[in-house]
Order: sequence, then structure tokens, then C-alpha cells
Amino acid sequence: LLDTRMPKMDGFEVSRRLKGAEASQTIPVVMMTALNEIAERLKALAAGVDDFLTKPVDATELQTRVNSLLKVKAYNDHQRHYPGEVEAEVTRRTQNLTKALEKIKVASLDTVYRLSRAAEYKDEDTGAHVERMSHYSSAIARKMGLDDDFVENILWAAPMHDVGKIGIPDHVLRKPGKLDADEWAIMKQHTTIGAEILKDASADFIIMAAAIALNHHEKWDGSGYPQGLKGTDIPLAGRIVALADVFDALTSERPYKDPFPLKKAFAIIKEGRGSHFDPELVNAFLAIEDEIKAELNWWKFMSANSTPEESGLSDLFG
Repeated sequence: LLDTRMPKMDGFEVSRRLKGAEASQTIPVVMMTALNEIAERLKALAAGVDDFLTKPVDATELQTRVNSLLKVKAYNDHQRHYPGEVEAEVTRRTQNLTKALEKIKVASLDTVYRLSRAAEYKDEDTGAHVERMSHYSSAIARKMGLDDDFVENILWAAPMHDVGKIGIPDHVLRKPGKLDADEWAIMKQHTTIGAEILKDASADFIIMAAAIALNHHEKWDGSGYPQGLKGTDIPLAGRIVALADVFDALTSERPYKDPFPLKKAFAIIKEGRGSHFDPELVNAFLAIEDEIKAELNWWKFMSANSTPEESGLSDLFG
């Protein structure tokens, strides 16, 4: 509440200074004056005055005008701060949603690994195989410069490459010796069975998994199965997983063989360039040899320092 005439500084100057300072510019200013001249009121408005009271001031009018101005100020303050409050709330909720989605992704990927292990379990394979080869696959995809969606999808899809083995009879799948022609024909069916299990999905990574299941035994030179596809007719994800799967098989211990030394395993992959494997993928794989070795060494360390319950399937099957 200001008067037009005050000692040292008149009401006009006080109003100008209040409105000119950031900390006080939103404070409502009411000027009390005995003047009704238009010129004085225009001068007051130019100084930032919000309302006027004519002397002598009526108490009821004063209270009504002050309450009205305070309501306007409260509304303006809310409008000024509301975008910031909304932004902060949106940020908070986005962060919470991101954390929740990340937990869902981790849990879902764990489920993919566990279900994929079930198929591998029938083949007396190690449960870690599906995880190792999926990481090899995503590393190759990343080195090839493929987009983030592809890299993530293949990490999720690759573990399901042999899901069709669940439909192969045990006497074929677990036969200790060499398969005869009829048994080998049955074994090859795991590719089409896997694709059939995974078909008609809506999720991108399962669509990719179906293509991988069907095509991960195709070879670059057309000598693979089930369709004898050649070169780039083989879906890219299938070509990547074919390489990752063979490398992990070479470097893994199986009931019928010891793991190949790393140098030998890399040499075999290199020898398969242009016949078994896509040459560009082999080049990418060899370019990340140190990363692949580090990944494999990490798995060896985890296996050596885990209990049977942690490293096997006892948590699934008791």
C-alpha cells in the first residue's frame, strides 16, 4: 500500500523499484491518493501500480481490493510455477517408469534364458551356452554397426535358436554315437520345429527368434539346412547366430569332447569364411577377438566360482 506523497521517495518511485526488482515484481501495489486526475493515474499505472484507493480509504473497500489482488497474485504465481512442477513430476514418473521397465526387461531376459535352457538340457548341454552365444551374437551385431534395436533383439532372440530340440526324441537327441541317416533327418527337424513354435508372434525379438531357429544351420555356400539357402538369402540374424553358436560349441566342454584351445577355435572360424560363414561377419568377429576372449574368460571364472546350484539347472528342476 503506497501513498503518492511519502517522505524521501514518492509512491511512484517506490512502485517503479518494486516492479523493477525480480524478487518483488509480482507483489501487488495499491496506491492511495486524493487525486482523481487522469494524468496522475496514468503515471501510477506506468510505475506498475495495480489498483487505486481514493482517500479517505474505506476499510471494507480496502479489504476487498487487497483480497482480490492477492487472489490474482496467487493464480499468477501458480501459473508461473506450474510448468516447472509438471516438468519435475513428469521427470520423476519417467525415471520410475524407466526403472520399472528395466526390471521387467531383466526379468524377461532371465525367463528367455531359463526356457531356452530347458531345450538345451535335453541335449546335455551346459545351461550357460545360450547366454554366452547370445552375448557373442550381440557383440558381432554391434561391431557390424547395426542399430541398437537389432543388437538388443538378437541378445534376446539368440538363446531360443535350439528351442525346437524340445520336439526331438531323446533316443536321437541324446544318442552317444554318430547318428545314422534317418536319425540325422530327424535331428534336422529341430530347425523347423523351433520356427513353428515361435511363429505368429507380435514381439520383434520373437519374430527374429523364429528366423534364427529356422536358419542358424544354413551355410554361406548353400550347403546347410533346412532350405539350403545361400549367401544373403539367409537372414542376417541367422548368419550371426550360426557363427556365434559354432564358436561356443568349439570352446565348450561336451561329454564327447574337450574344449578347443582359443587359438584353434578362432582359426576354424577363419577357415569357414566364405563357405560356412558370411565373410563380413567373420571379419567383424575376428576384429573383436579380445572382447570375445574376455567374455569367455568371465564365464569360465563364474563357472569355477559357482556352486552346482548356481551354475546348473537345479534351480529349475530341483
